[in-house]
Amino acid sequence: MKTKKIILIGGAPTTGKSTMAALVAKHLNLPWISTDQIRETMRLVARREDYPKLFNIEGYDAQKFLTEFSASEIADIELEQSEAVWVGIKKFIENDYTWKKGFVMEGVGILPHLVAKDFSNNKEITSVFLVDEDADRIKDVIYNRGLWDDAKKYSDDLKPKEIEWVLDFSHKLRAEAEKYGYPTIEVQKKDTDLQAVLSTIAL
Repeated sequence: MKTKKIILIGGAPTTGKSTMAALVAKHLNLPWISTDQIRETMRLVARREDYPKLFNIEGYDAQKFLTEFSASEIADIELEQSEAVWVGIKKFIENDYTWKKGFVMEGVGILPHLVAKDFSNNKEITSVFLVDEDADRIKDVIYNRGLWDDAKKYSDDLKPKEIEWVLDFSHKLRAEAEKYGYPTIEVQKKDTDLQAVLSTIAL
């Protein structure tokens, strides 16, 4: 019987996690899922008093959120939300029996210290983290697509702070991945990114 394959792809916003997950999933003939889907499902069923950090941006629009918090605070808020979402991610990984051959999962909810805590000895799971510290590439995504919402729905004056917090998140993620011994890929947004990921996870 073939070993089940579970590929976890973490990374900061704008690194192309969804694109990479789709490419890796196609290469391996596996389904893929985003931790965003798990987060939204959890928000429908979880009680706010049990998982307050899951709802830590509730009541904010882009203008209020990006004005009220510093870039460093926003990065920390995102990391805290990832901690809350991990409860659902962990249960999905442990209890999914639908995708018997495995799956690819991507999202900011996948953090190195959480993977190390719960799955460091699980031979079915391979993790890789995408980083991009090229401010111009990040700027291009934020100004053309947007992070919080469609880029056209909020002021360009707020977007430099988004670039700043994404870079801060990426720095923290890289440091954590190195601490726990997980590979990082410096994405180039080129065709070579897929091969770099496949080589890193030895597939």
